[in-house]
Amino acid sequence: MAVNRDADASRLAAESLAQDDPTGWFERLYAEAAAGAAVVPWDRDQPNPMLVEWAERGPSDRAGRRALVIGCGYGQDAEYIGRLGFATIAFDISPTVIAEVRQRFPESSVEYVVADLLDPPAAWREAFDLVVESITVQSMPVSVRDTAIANIRRAVAPGGQLVVIAGIRAEGEQVSGPPWPLTRSEINSFAAGGLRAVDIEANHETQRWRAEFTRSAAG
Repeated sequence: MAVNRDADASRLAAESLAQDDPTGWFERLYAEAAAGAAVVPWDRDQPNPMLVEWAERGPSDRAGRRALVIGCGYGQDAEYIGRLGFATIAFDISPTVIAEVRQRFPESSVEYVVADLLDPPAAWREAFDLVVESITVQSMPVSVRDTAIANIRRAVAPGGQLVVIAGIRAEGEQVSGPPWPLTRSEINSFAAGGLRAVDIEANHETQRWRAEFTRSAAG
């Protein structure tokens, strides 16, 4: 019988939302997974191939540039970005998964920290040449999505880039998440606060968005 990899996330998210706690279920899921009592559906042993494909099209000179990986989970995307040469900070709201990822990659150049996307450190404002948002916003309910997207935008430095990867949802389509994939209008909303869209791709075979945004250089 096929295993429903989303079952534990759905169960814990429903309990958390019933308590008016939209993000508390992440720590519970990772803690249960660490104890062998749950499955994390996005745990994988490779970086997101859509991120890899995007990065391979870009410039090769990344030395001295700073990157931020949103909701890093078990760190595959963050490790990939670090290997490209970026000075990388990766964060997650779950202390359990940050402890786990540090154990998985003990020699990593990536700085893994516990932080909340809904209330990020002020020092991160316009501080990163590259911001990577892969599948995190869609794991958060619509009630907090505007705040999450705004905080992601604010982390992009002048002249910097933001890459967003997310599931596709039709406008007006109702889904019982997680995940709650993003509509085109939600993808478009990243292009605000000084950011503009460079490219927005909808891959209907994989049902994924990949979008790139940039902030104009100072002056």
